[in-house]
Amino acid sequence: MKRYEQLAEEISTQIQQGILRTGDRLPSVRQASSGHGVSPSTVFSAYYLLESQGYIEARPRSGYYVTRAKKERHAEPPLSQPSSDLLDVDVSKLVFEVLGHIRQRETAPLGSAFPSPELFPLERLSRSVGRALRRLDPWQTVEDLAPGSEGLRRQLSLRYLAAGGSVDVGEIIVTNGAMEALNLSLEVLTQPGDLVAVESPTFYGALQALERLNLRAVEVATHPRTGVDIASLKQVLDKHPVKACWFMPHFQNPLGSLMPEAQKQDMVKLLAERGIPLIEDGVYDELYFGARKPWPAKAYDKHGLVLHCSSFSKCLAPGYRIGWVAAGRYAAALSRRKLMTSLGAPVPSQEGLLDFLQHGGYDLHLRRLRETLAQAQARALRLVAKHFPAGTKVTKPEGGYFLWLEMPAQVDALALHRLALSHKISLAPGHLFSADHRHANSVRLNYGHPAGRTLDEAMKTVGQLACRLADG
Repeated sequence: MKRYEQLAEEISTQIQQGILRTGDRLPSVRQASSGHGVSPSTVFSAYYLLESQGYIEARPRSGYYVTRAKKERHAEPPLSQPSSDLLDVDVSKLVFEVLGHIRQRETAPLGSAFPSPELFPLERLSRSVGRALRRLDPWQTVEDLAPGSEGLRRQLSLRYLAAGGSVDVGEIIVTNGAMEALNLSLEVLTQPGDLVAVESPTFYGALQALERLNLRAVEVATHPRTGVDIASLKQVLDKHPVKACWFMPHFQNPLGSLMPEAQKQDMVKLLAERGIPLIEDGVYDELYFGARKPWPAKAYDKHGLVLHCSSFSKCLAPGYRIGWVAAGRYAAALSRRKLMTSLGAPVPSQEGLLDFLQHGGYDLHLRRLRETLAQAQARALRLVAKHFPAGTKVTKPEGGYFLWLEMPAQVDALALHRLALSHKISLAPGHLFSADHRHANSVRLNYGHPAGRTLDEAMKTVGQLACRLADG
């Protein structure tokens, strides 16, 4: 355990034991540094960790204060109870109808699937692109079609190694964002009419991909804190001829769940025993709030059955449209499929990102981004507790930028969405996240836009509207 983690644990223990109480002011950074014999940066890191865990809050020009003991945490939604039926998927019309307003700049984007573009080092990225293009070998524009830039794929292979997995450069294919990686994986693994297991609730983009390819879905019970329920998955596999699974083990969209390491190992082992491939959606992997990056399910794959898909869109470079898939035994088939569809990903974007990863302070940026998102989550949770109807249950993810709220049964999420739009606030109602449009009293809220029209103002308005619906 690092020194800042030890300090945070000492303070959290004092809070849980009632030595420090709600409203108490913590020592200043200078006082704590002197008193504990550590550097100011160690104190800052400890206070940041405590804030991300919901123990303390920063007040401008005043210092850090205890907010609540951890035992007072918000009630969380229960394990989902999906239908065991096979489901034909027809969600795109509703998705386009609901989310059509999100891209309008004047709308507060609580329903967006992206964090604020203002959180990313776009100016430094543009300099990296400029440097890369000035030294670009013209032959790279044809040589770096699928599977993509060898230099970038090598950097990705090194990052897999640092995250606990050994992924050969040869199995990595660069794509036009993660959605192309995920869609190509589905195309390689399935035929029309096949059955794909998904989480409940699941990302509506996965449902749209199944709909487009004429695939059917079966939903697996998913816990809002620990992700895919292994017992439920086994029951589904025993009952149905599943051809592939599409799961998001880390900071799942929309729940924010994080599968424990042992649970991921059990999932990979269970699927390997049955020869069922896993499409692992890892777009939020870098947005963890803890001290160590969780290992992907890919790290436990011994048979080449896990296709790990990710991108830079959520953590570094929105709009650059660079993703990838570490495709295991399916790499050759997926590379051919990539050539048949879009040939390759944009060379300038690939080379610019390669330059940034080598020289641009990527990990420093990620640390700052995670700190910002953790602080925004702490704010959002306080706002939910203050403004939303009594009985509202909310997740507290250990990373990412989504909260999942389950409100009283009287609150229809689509009605809440329409009311919020009249106040120029977008939401993502729970209906979008299931093939049979369940989760009717739930919403996904994005707290990844802390600047601009304030998170506080938008959350307060939505909470008041939800209270109005709850009261009938």
